[in-house]
Amino acid sequence: MTYQEALQYIDGVSWLGSRPGLERVTALLEKLGDPQNALKFVHIAGTNGKGSCAAMTASVLRAAGYRTGLFTSPYLFRFNERMQINGEAIADETLAALVTEIRPIADAMADHPTEFELMTAVALLWYRREKCDIVVLEVGLGGRLDATNAIAAPEAAVIMNIGLDHTAILGDTVEKIAAEKAGIVKPGCEVALYQQSAGVEAVVREKCESAGARLHVADFSQLAPEFDSLEGQVFTYRGVPYAIPLLGEHQLKNAAVVLEVVEILRQKGWALPQDAVEHGLYAVSWPARFELVRAEPPFVVDGGHNPQCAETVAANLRRYFPDRRHVLLCGVLADKDYASLFAILNTAADAYVCVTPDSARALPAEKLAEHLARYGKPVTVCADIPAGVEAASAAAGEDGAVCAVGSLYMAGAVRACFGLY
Repeated sequence: MTYQEALQYIDGVSWLGSRPGLERVTALLEKLGDPQNALKFVHIAGTNGKGSCAAMTASVLRAAGYRTGLFTSPYLFRFNERMQINGEAIADETLAALVTEIRPIADAMADHPTEFELMTAVALLWYRREKCDIVVLEVGLGGRLDATNAIAAPEAAVIMNIGLDHTAILGDTVEKIAAEKAGIVKPGCEVALYQQSAGVEAVVREKCESAGARLHVADFSQLAPEFDSLEGQVFTYRGVPYAIPLLGEHQLKNAAVVLEVVEILRQKGWALPQDAVEHGLYAVSWPARFELVRAEPPFVVDGGHNPQCAETVAANLRRYFPDRRHVLLCGVLADKDYASLFAILNTAADAYVCVTPDSARALPAEKLAEHLARYGKPVTVCADIPAGVEAASAAAGEDGAVCAVGSLYMAGAVRACFGLY
């Protein structure tokens, strides 16, 4: 099977969609020799911030000299980005060989694995064969019934900021969603929690107590910003200075959770010298999270797609570009709560340019433009993303700023217009 044939096969089972449950992935992994049992993990769930936390954690572990796997989703530009070792995505030929090996096993199962379950199995088999010291594993959807939860107790379970997303599957309150996310907590593991509402913390704390897992809550009162610019941020946490290239106050909070994970791992015997922690945070790369892809005039790419993300983007636009005209290059998926998203984004927007993301679930640009017309601000519809980038830049002019927002499914194509792949 060639690389393209492997991708076609994976895409061919995408119609199965998301079907919560561990039966299929557990059966598949067992047929593959349970590769997950030979690995150590940091397992990360949450509505927002889990990708940033995963990227920072993996960067710290690499800086400390550990052979580190990283599993995330979705991807920005190439499918291979979903699984990496020491910052390098899986090679085309390796992915093709693994899919070739797994396909007959998956096809022989009465209940065929979904796309995400297949990719979880591929990644875990690859990490074992490459003898990773540790794998930073990002949950796909929820936690309790997510394919990644087929692992045993991780070195650290992490629960990031909880918000209302995927409510039809996970529940219609943050407490119900938190209960699903907290399903990654297993007996005997250590848990790091993003400091948030009392209701969410109570749900997670109860789960930890029932599992005999010790809870470490990031203390944002111990965060002190020292310097902030479009080049990055300097801050102290619990009195110790650090620097990150990621922008926005929320990234300082994400970094605080990472530092709690560092302490958990240290207590478990992982050698994480302070200079490695500092270097790992400073060297992290996590594209399309309020990423400045052009300095003048400013052009930012953000994959935010829910109300919490919108609040962050709006705050960052006011924070970093207070005296500029803000033009939003927008594209969304039809199944997202885009009405709530843009009710928030509109507080920082002066004009809109609408495009259709490259996804079967995309809302047509014309439909989005009809919705945004209610705000009484200029709205332009473009045939494709490159045309949208050009139109948004023209609308902003030399004194404005553009922010591409609404979906990670268009972020990669926007970045490609600036030669970033």
